[in-house]
Amino acid sequence: MPAFKAPAPGFSVRFSPFHENRLLAATSQHFGLVGNGHLLVLDLSAAGPGGPGLAPLFSFPTSDALFDCAWSESHDSLCAAASGDGSVRLFDVTLPPAQNPVRLFREHAREVHGIDWNPVRRDAFLSASWDDTLKLWSPDRPASVRTFRGHEYCVYAAAWSARHPDVFASASGDRTARVWDVREPAPTLVIPAHDHEVLSLDWDKYDPSILATGSVDKSIRVWDVRSPRAPLAQLAGHGYAVKRVKFSPHQQGMIMSCSYDMTVCMWDYRKEDALLARYGHHTEFVAGIDMSVLTEGLLASTGWDEMIYVWPFGSDPRAM
Repeated sequence: MPAFKAPAPGFSVRFSPFHENRLLAATSQHFGLVGNGHLLVLDLSAAGPGGPGLAPLFSFPTSDALFDCAWSESHDSLCAAASGDGSVRLFDVTLPPAQNPVRLFREHAREVHGIDWNPVRRDAFLSASWDDTLKLWSPDRPASVRTFRGHEYCVYAAAWSARHPDVFASASGDRTARVWDVREPAPTLVIPAHDHEVLSLDWDKYDPSILATGSVDKSIRVWDVRSPRAPLAQLAGHGYAVKRVKFSPHQQGMIMSCSYDMTVCMWDYRKEDALLARYGHHTEFVAGIDMSVLTEGLLASTGWDEMIYVWPFGSDPRAM
């Protein structure tokens, strides 16, 4: 399996929507508590005696921890990062570190924990913060476009709908998932999703009404936002908090998840035996996962063991 030893614990990894061999990763010293961060751009190269490998293309040091990152959906060299000092940083990976970030947004009052770029409209992105708010940004504007308030505790993640350009959802420590329309100041739907903090969520890429949430309660729940009184499915199998959930861009119903139990799992929530695969290649908390849009079945993960892995679904990561 292609692997790379990062300079610090990994918190987020994202495949490029433009280059099938390029990945973005956010790392933080001392598990994000204190110290610096690094934004890494990696290349999945075909060279090497052992087969494909992960090679660093660019590295951008930051003065504080990085908790999340996202590629621009409109420019192949732009990306955004969520920082522990409350800032949102915009990078151009074609420029040297001394010229980055190309924009530094300082509006959140606490750590920025999540970031997501609009895949439909492509000209805007969201940040989710421990100051209980979300903010809408445009890379061409010096200040946020709008602030969304309503959560009663830290907002850990935001996810744009894959179909509706104005719709997104948010996950919070107030135990709710909320659905928003950027044209409205308040959420259009509040789902009491779990009995504990909700750390992550994602939209189904094929059905715009389906939303998955991951929680400290160790479970993943799948919701139909048209009828949210009870989940469509509950996926149990992780031993500790579910840090991230991702719907497959290629297989309807397939969900990828990672957990503080040091595993990555693949699920099909529509099946009675929903657990498709469990990967235990990390030796610490797994904090970031992604599935490639350009290469079907290609998976990535990163964790507090400072490792970044890429492997195809259906294979044993440790055998490659």
